[in-house]
Amino acid sequence: MSKHEIRRITLSASVAALYAVLSYFSSIFGMAYGPVQFRFAEALTILPFLFPETAPGLLIGCLIANLLSPYGLTDMVFGSLATALAAFLTAKMPNRWLAPLPPVLINGVIIGAMLAWYSAGFGPGFWPLFAVNGAEVAAGEIGACYGLGMLLLVLIPKIPYFKPMISPARLTH
Repeated sequence: MSKHEIRRITLSASVAALYAVLSYFSSIFGMAYGPVQFRFAEALTILPFLFPETAPGLLIGCLIANLLSPYGLTDMVFGSLATALAAFLTAKMPNRWLAPLPPVLINGVIIGAMLAWYSAGFGPGFWPLFAVNGAEVAAGEIGACYGLGMLLLVLIPKIPYFKPMISPARLTH
């Protein structure tokens, strides 16, 4: 295994651990689970734009974080699925200004639907709850991804340790 492969695996594992720790930190303040949430860890979901190999780390970190979710197995499955899908799409974004968009949209839809189903099932209250929950989750994602995440997209390429790991095409966008 080459030095670069080890560095990439270590980066992904570090992102998994950091995502879990930051999510638990958010839960201390009651901000990690539910319709109104601001997970600090969600800022990390933009990392696949610079480092596609961090996507598995995000999935594992989210899975670990959702072990404490009051929504149980439902959040472990659908929350982790949302993070994995968002990470994959973020890696495909053409520029850094669009990189935070997949986590915002995917989490708004999937987590909004999960929370609505958890509260009302697929009965008549589902759609109004889905609209409200989806908007609230997306708003929290906007804060985390466009606020904190964009800060990461600007600062990380300036750190000499990370610069060789970033595709030159990503540095100009």
